[in-house]
Amino acid sequence: MSLRARNAPTCRRVLIPHCQNPRRCLSGGAGTQRAHAFARSSAFQNRSIRVQPGAGAPMSGVTSGSMFSSISHSLAGKLVVANGVLLLGSVALLTWAAMINQQELGNRAALDGAERLSTTVKLGLHYAMMLNSRDDISQIVANIARQPEILAVRVYNKDGAIKFSNKPEEVDTVAGMREPACAPCHASATPRTILSVMERTRMAEDETGRSIGMLTPIENEPGCSEGCHFHPADTKILGAIDIVLSQGTSDEEVQALGRRMLLFSAGVFLAVSGLLLFFMGQYVNRPIRALIQTTRGIARGEEPPVPVTRQRDEIGQLAQAVADMGAAIVEKQKDLNRQRDEYQNLFANVPCFITVQDRNFRLLRYNREFKEHFHPRPGQPCYKAYKGRSEKCPVCPVETTFQTGRSATSEESGLDSQGNLRHWLVTTAPLRDEKGEVVAAMEMSLDITARKELEREAKRLEEKYQAIYRTIPSPVFLLDLTGLTVLDCNKSAETVYGIPRKDMLGRYFPDFFLPDSRGRMAADLRVCKSIDRAPQLVPDGRTLYVAMLATPVEIGGTHVLLITVTDITRRLEAEQQLVHAGKMATLGEMAAGVAHELNQPLTVIKGAASYFLKKIRRGETVAPDVLADLSQEMDSHVDRASRIINHLREFGRRPEMELMEVDVGEVLLRSLEMFRQQLALRQIKVELDVSPNVPKVMGDAGRLEQVFVNMLMNARDAIEEKFQGEKSRTLRESGSGEEKLISIVARDCHGWVHIRVSDTGGGVPAGVQGRIFEPFFTTKATGKGTGLGLSISYGIVQDCGGEIFLERSGPEGSTFLVILPSPEATACALPEESSNG
Repeated sequence: MSLRARNAPTCRRVLIPHCQNPRRCLSGGAGTQRAHAFARSSAFQNRSIRVQPGAGAPMSGVTSGSMFSSISHSLAGKLVVANGVLLLGSVALLTWAAMINQQELGNRAALDGAERLSTTVKLGLHYAMMLNSRDDISQIVANIARQPEILAVRVYNKDGAIKFSNKPEEVDTVAGMREPACAPCHASATPRTILSVMERTRMAEDETGRSIGMLTPIENEPGCSEGCHFHPADTKILGAIDIVLSQGTSDEEVQALGRRMLLFSAGVFLAVSGLLLFFMGQYVNRPIRALIQTTRGIARGEEPPVPVTRQRDEIGQLAQAVADMGAAIVEKQKDLNRQRDEYQNLFANVPCFITVQDRNFRLLRYNREFKEHFHPRPGQPCYKAYKGRSEKCPVCPVETTFQTGRSATSEESGLDSQGNLRHWLVTTAPLRDEKGEVVAAMEMSLDITARKELEREAKRLEEKYQAIYRTIPSPVFLLDLTGLTVLDCNKSAETVYGIPRKDMLGRYFPDFFLPDSRGRMAADLRVCKSIDRAPQLVPDGRTLYVAMLATPVEIGGTHVLLITVTDITRRLEAEQQLVHAGKMATLGEMAAGVAHELNQPLTVIKGAASYFLKKIRRGETVAPDVLADLSQEMDSHVDRASRIINHLREFGRRPEMELMEVDVGEVLLRSLEMFRQQLALRQIKVELDVSPNVPKVMGDAGRLEQVFVNMLMNARDAIEEKFQGEKSRTLRESGSGEEKLISIVARDCHGWVHIRVSDTGGGVPAGVQGRIFEPFFTTKATGKGTGLGLSISYGIVQDCGGEIFLERSGPEGSTFLVILPSPEATACALPEESSNG
């Protein structure tokens, strides 16, 4: 850039290069420092300027340039200049058109005036010409010429000689045919006698101004040829009157009009420009400057204010749009800032190691976890920071990312800064520049040492449980949850069932059950219902009694059933032996009572037989009615003895446990039948109360009879122990009024049958109530009990799906509650009653 001063006779060119020694410039004073600063500016380095010696260049050019620059960079200036130029051009064109129009109007008025004046002069001279009064004509011409704006009045004859003129020097001069006054008529070979007004008019302009000339022909009239016979009758034109009028006044008026129009245009231009400036400044510039400040504030992240103007025009809409845009930008910026903060927080606080590495594997960035764990230095190679290596790792996922431009994953192991073996799951991602080239890589390392240890522990546990699974003495099966086919089994399953594992796989597991129970067992297995006892058939023809526990498990994403089988065949055999032993013990305990029961019918039979023998020995005849009565009595007592013997036979046999519908009332009556007589002899009263609506129960009639026989025997013994010897006398002396009573009450409770057996014995001591159902535990005197009755009863009731427990016990007696299910029993009644016990 160069600036040349105006009117400078000479100038010198000074080159200011980029300073190479800024320290020396700084020490050279303020001027030198400013020069150095100027030289350092990128806009003026290696530029040259011209400066005028002395005071320097004037400021007018700079001021006009600055003004032009400010106008060129101002919207209002551009609009004002554009409108001003347009207005000025329009006014100038209008002024020019008005002046041309005014001039044409003036010319037309001048023509009309010249024509009227010529006609007037012609008429004024007509009389004098008729009299040929030359002095009068000259005086009239002179008088007319004295009027303003009349430059000349001439009278030509037909030969072109000026006969009269207001200028004496022109009189008797002859004008040539090519003169402006003569040319219109004599332009052709034959002079024209008729001319239009425009043809008779001529315009002239000299240093004095414009003028207009009007040539008016003087026609020959009869009076002219007859009166003096000076002109022949056939002559049409006798001469012409030429009047020259000045256009100065008209031109001055036109120029004055032009000046007024220019002044008016200037005033309109200034007024309009001022109005435009005010309007633009008030309604354009100021809102735009406010909008600029607002947008700059938005760019700085400031909250946008309310709209800067309340105008309802486009500027107002623009201000509202800018405000809305600013609010949206601020919200977006807040969201971006929030996302940036979240990203930074995530990057800094994510619980894994994150680094950013360049193509030379140098650390560019890293998060807090990595910094606190490895204490790296910026620019340090990653392998040095991670593992203390002096060279790149043989398998490097970052290198793979740089080579392929894609993410890579690997598992790595190494020693940390404390020398401990660590394991990492490494994932890398490429970072690209605007050209799409991979310039860096992000490496995320998750410490999986704990997971590796868990994997090792899980593997160890798996091996342990596999060993347990293979060696556990109980058969274990894995079944398909839908088809119940065998997926796997252990070694014990092969041993117990006698089927090789390869033949076991794929087999339908319910086929092991008895045919009539396969459907029910399959349904129980599908709902994971435990099976306490079920018979199964094995290929060698044996019947296994097993208990099963079905548990749903998930293995490898597949839901299967884990079936644990317990062979309870020997246990059941032992239980049956125990039950039979209990029955035999019960029969032993009942021997005296049974003997007494049989003694009565035998006594009756003996008496009847003795009576018959006595009659026979005497030779007497027995009366028919007596014989009939005695025979009937003997028959009834024989039937009674037979029932007792059959009952004992059925009670003593060992049938298989078979659940079926049983009438509780009948079982209770059969149980009492063997004890009724001996209880009566002991003065023990029995009350049996079976509700008519008691349903049948699911159980084994023989086993349930054994339960109630054991309970009746215990009740009998408890009452006898309480009321014998000193205790009986003490009770009688105290007058307590207690009686020997066994009460049996059966009621229906929501599909479950509750049987309560109560006695008025001495009760069970509180310290041993929790052990009464244990095998071989008894509270009776030595030799009076085996301790198997309640234990066997507990097992029988459990096998029937019910419960038995001591509901009440004290000095006034005990109450045992037996709960048995009916075929329609609900699942909620038993826990409800059991909780009460």
